[in-house]
Amino acid sequence: MSEVNRGSRVGGWTRFVTARPRLSLLVALVITALAVFAGSGVGDRMGSGGWEDPAASSTYATKALEREFPASQPNLLLLVDAGGKGVDDPAVAAEARRLTERLAAEDGIVGVGSYWQTRAPALRAEDGGEALIAARIVGTEKEAGETLERIAPEFRGTQGSLDVSVGGPVAVRHEMQATIQEDLLRAELIALPVTLVLLVMVFGSAIAALLPLGIGIVAILGTNAVLRGITEITDVSVFAQNLTTALGLGLAVDYALFIVRRFREELAEGVEVRDAVGTTLRTAGRTVLFSALTVAVSLAAMMVFPQYFLRSFAYAGIAVVLLAAAAALILLPAALMLLGHRVNSFDLRRLFGKGRKKPVPGDGTADGTSGGWGRTAALVMRRAPLFAVATATGLVLLGLPFLGVKFGTADDRQLPSSAEARVVQEDIRSGFPGSPGGGLEVLGEGGATAAEYADYRDRVAALPDVLRVDGPVVSGDHAYFTVLPRGEAVDQDTQRLVRELRAEPAAFDTSVTGTAAVLVDSKDAIGDRLPLAAGIIVVVTLLLVFLLTGSVLIPIQAVALNALSLTAMFGAVVWVFQDGHLSGFLGFTPTGDIETTLPVLMFCVAFGLSMDYGVFLISRIKEEYDRGGDHERSVIFGLQRTGGLITAAAVILAVVMVAIGTSRVTNTMMLGLGIALAVVMDAMVVRSLLVPAVMKLTGRATWWAPGPLRRFHDRFGVSEGGSHPAAVAGGTDGTGGSDGAVSGAGERDKVGV
Repeated sequence: MSEVNRGSRVGGWTRFVTARPRLSLLVALVITALAVFAGSGVGDRMGSGGWEDPAASSTYATKALEREFPASQPNLLLLVDAGGKGVDDPAVAAEARRLTERLAAEDGIVGVGSYWQTRAPALRAEDGGEALIAARIVGTEKEAGETLERIAPEFRGTQGSLDVSVGGPVAVRHEMQATIQEDLLRAELIALPVTLVLLVMVFGSAIAALLPLGIGIVAILGTNAVLRGITEITDVSVFAQNLTTALGLGLAVDYALFIVRRFREELAEGVEVRDAVGTTLRTAGRTVLFSALTVAVSLAAMMVFPQYFLRSFAYAGIAVVLLAAAAALILLPAALMLLGHRVNSFDLRRLFGKGRKKPVPGDGTADGTSGGWGRTAALVMRRAPLFAVATATGLVLLGLPFLGVKFGTADDRQLPSSAEARVVQEDIRSGFPGSPGGGLEVLGEGGATAAEYADYRDRVAALPDVLRVDGPVVSGDHAYFTVLPRGEAVDQDTQRLVRELRAEPAAFDTSVTGTAAVLVDSKDAIGDRLPLAAGIIVVVTLLLVFLLTGSVLIPIQAVALNALSLTAMFGAVVWVFQDGHLSGFLGFTPTGDIETTLPVLMFCVAFGLSMDYGVFLISRIKEEYDRGGDHERSVIFGLQRTGGLITAAAVILAVVMVAIGTSRVTNTMMLGLGIALAVVMDAMVVRSLLVPAVMKLTGRATWWAPGPLRRFHDRFGVSEGGSHPAAVAGGTDGTGGSDGAVSGAGERDKVGV
C-alpha cells in the first residue's frame, strides 16, 4: 500500500471523528449514562471462587458427592460457644439440638449434622467449650450467597444460652466478596483525586488534566456494563472489578497523555488545530491503537485457561482496553477540536510561580535531544555494555526468590483477622482435632461388596502419608471414604497422596476431591495450557511490533526485555507474600504459598502494560529514524520525547495499583502492589536504561529485515513518517543493503488530514 493511500485513510478517519465534535460528545454522554444504569449492581452478580478446573476429576467428584451425600460436603458451619458450661451440659445440648432443627427446616439447607447428633470427635473442640453444626447450602454460588444473607442474621449471635458465629466456605466467599467491593470503592476514592493532582503536575493545565480522567471514567463505566451482560451467560469473578478500575483509569490516562501531549506539541509548532488533530491521530493515534492491541492480546491469552477466575480477567481486561482506546481515538479528538488552544488553559502551576512559557512540558531544547532524558540516553549509550550487563544482572537477582515459589490455594486467611468467617475458621484450625479442611474424599461408583470396600480401605490406610481412613458411607451404587493425611492440607506430601490415591487400584471406579486434589488439578490445568498462552502472547506481540517497526530485531528485543522487567515483581511476590517479609507492615497473614492462578494473571497484565510503554517509546524512535536515518540520535530523541511521559504514566498507573493494593484481601493486595512494582521498574529501569543500552549495542542492525519481510511491511505495516535516504540505502555499514533496511517515503506526510 502506498504512503498516499495510508495518509488518505488516516485523513478520512480524522474527518470522521472531528466532523461533528459536539454531537460525538453528546452521544458519548448518553451512552455513558446508559452504561451507569446497565452496570449497576454488577458486583452483586459476581462470584468469589473460580480457581478450580470445571473439567477436572476433583470437580466431578465434588459435584457427585454434593448430589449423593450432601452431608459429606458441608459449606456452612455454625460455631457454637457453650459459654463456660461445656458442650456436653444437658441444657446446652438441648438448646443446640433445637438450633440444629431450626437450621434443617430452612429452605436451601441440606445435610445438617451436629456434634450433639453424631457425637463425632471432629465436631467438638478439644477443650470442650465449643462444637460445630455443619450443613450444606445448595444451589449456585450466587444462590448460596443469597441463602446465607437470609439465614445468617437469624442464627448469628446470642441464641438462648449459646453464642453462635457463622463460618464455612460459603461464608468465607461471601465475606470476601463484600470486602472486595468495599475496598474497591475506597481505592477509587483514593485514586481519582490523586490521579487528577498528578495530571495537573504533568500538564499544568487543568483542562488538559481533566481529559485523561474523563476518558478513564468512560472506560470504567462502560466495562462495568459489559461485565454485567457477561454475568448473564457465565461466571465472572468479583476480583475482575479491581482490574477494571486499575486498567480503565491507568490505560485511559496513558492513551490520553500520549495523544494530548502530541497534540500540544503540534500546536506549539504553529500547526492549525485540525491539522494538529490529524497529525496526532496519524502518529500518536496509531501508536495507541497498536498499544491497545498488544495489551488486549496479553489479557486475551487468559481465555485458554479453564478456571473462570482467570477468564474473568480476560473479559474485563479486553473490554476496558478496547473501550479506553476507543474513547481516546474518538471522543478525545472531538474534545481537542472543540478546545483547540484552550487545552492549555488554567495553568495551575502559575499559582505557585512555576508556569511555563512553553505549552509543551519537558521537551528540552529545540532539537528534542538535549533535555534531561536525552542526556540520560546519551550517557547510557556511551557506556552501553556496562549499563546493559549491570541492569540485566540486577533484574535477574531481584527475581531469584521466585525459584522457591510454592503454590497453594486461597483460604480464609485472605480475609482480615477481624472477619467473622475467618475467626470461625481460625478457631476450628487451632482448637479442633485433626486437620480441618485438609481431608480428602474418595468417591466410589459402580457398586461393590462390603469385602471389596474393606480391602480398599485397608490398602489406603497403609499408605505412608495417611493418618486415618473413615468410611465407607454407602448409598446404592455410590460410596465415599474420608482420608485424613498426616501432613498439612496442601503441602507436598498431601499433593503426592492425591496422586497415590488416584493410582490405587479398586474393584470400583474412584475419583478424589478435597483441597489438595483441587490444587493438583488446577496446577495441571495451568501447566498444560501455559505454553499455549505464552505462545499466543509472544507470536502476536512479535507480529504487531514488526508491523509497527518493520524490524526483525526490535520485536524480539521487546519481548525479551518485557519479560526481564517482570522479574522484580515475581521475586517480590515470593519474598513478601509467601515468605512473609513486611507482613506486619502491610497487615496480612502469610500462608507460605502463592495462590496458583495469581502468577499467571500478574504476568499477563504486567506484560501487557510493559508492552504499552514499549510501544510508546519504540514508535517515537522509529518516527525519528524514518525522518533522519540517524540511529543513535533517534534513540536519544525518542527517550527525550517520551521518557517523562512514560514515567508520568507509570507513576499514575502505579498510584492506581497501590490504591487497589490497600485492599484487606491478600490476593488483591498482592495483585495491586506487584503490578505497581512491575510498572515502575519497567518505566524507570528497563525503558530508561536497558532499552537504549541494547539499541546502542545492536546499532543500525536494529532496523534490519530480510527482503520478503521488508516487502511485507511495505504492504501491510505502519509508517509514522518518511524515511531518510540513508535509511533506505543502508549499505555503507554492512547492516542493510537493498534487503537490509525498512523503506519509507520522502518527507513527513500530511495527505488527507
